[in-house]
Amino acid sequence: QVQVLESGGEAVQAGESLTLSCTLSGLDPGMLFADYTMGWFRQAPGKEREKVSCIDWYGRSGTWYAESVEGRFTISRDNDKGTLYLNMNSLQSEDTAIYFCTADVYGLCSATWRPYYWGHGTQVTVSA
Repeated sequence: QVQVLESGGEAVQAGESLTLSCTLSGLDPGMLFADYTMGWFRQAPGKEREKVSCIDWYGRSGTWYAESVEGRFTISRDNDKGTLYLNMNSLQSEDTAIYFCTADVYGLCSATWRPYYWGHGTQVTVSA
């Protein structure tokens, strides 16, 4: 069974940068990390879960960002290392949330993408 593992969450000051990482294990039979569309969601205290960003599997080249993070966050992947990244710059207190890494085989990264696999999340806390 596919397992999603996030890392990199920590407490930082407003204006600082942070990079989250995510790996997969137990891939679906015949699949490679490159075959998974990957993304990040977040959930702040008392708020609904929000899609932050996604990136297509290697056969496509699309990315998508929530308006709230566009221009500050960058999603990327290293298929050779089997790792997804979320580089977060100019962090604000509003970015405080649990960040979830997500995955889906051959998914279409878009505003409406619904991933199948989820990690347990990593906490990002931004102090003003």
